[in-house]
Amino acid sequence: MRWDALFNDLESQFTEADRLAVDAEINERARAELVGLELADRLRGVLGCRLTVYLASGESFAGALMHAGGDALVLDEEQHQILIPYAAATRYVGLGRISVTETSSVRKRLGLNHALRGMARDRAELTVLVGNASGSVRLAGVIDRVGKDYLDLAVLNSGEVRRSHQVGQVATIPFTALAAIRSLRTAR
Repeated sequence: MRWDALFNDLESQFTEADRLAVDAEINERARAELVGLELADRLRGVLGCRLTVYLASGESFAGALMHAGGDALVLDEEQHQILIPYAAATRYVGLGRISVTETSSVRKRLGLNHALRGMARDRAELTVLVGNASGSVRLAGVIDRVGKDYLDLAVLNSGEVRRSHQVGQVATIPFTALAAIRSLRTAR
């Protein structure tokens, strides 16, 4: 009977050691998987959900997350859409634990400059928030052109249409200074 107890004890020790080894491997694989996740993957996991984004300038925007691209996201407010470059955000509230990787190679390549070129083409009236940790400035206008890492904004008074005689100034804004762009929502 003593041998039975010894073998039972050894068997339970080996079983426990196997279970601990499996748990350790699962934990290690989970950690390794997390290392490869990008912020955009986490954001895609909450598409359609309410999210609050806090910017370095101290401002925040809240709305339904409608798009999470390679370097910017789009929030829907009641009447506006806000495009926010990831580099301008300091904190997100509302992210879950689910991650969704982008499978489309085309969507992976679409960046901030593509969205801005579309706005320039549409001659959309925008409010551009330029800022950093020391504060921000709002400029209303229309994007005239978009370079590799900057945009030219024809600054207008609110409600004015882009005409050369109505342009007060053309502001060249580096993408690194871009905090957010607000535009009217279009009907879907």
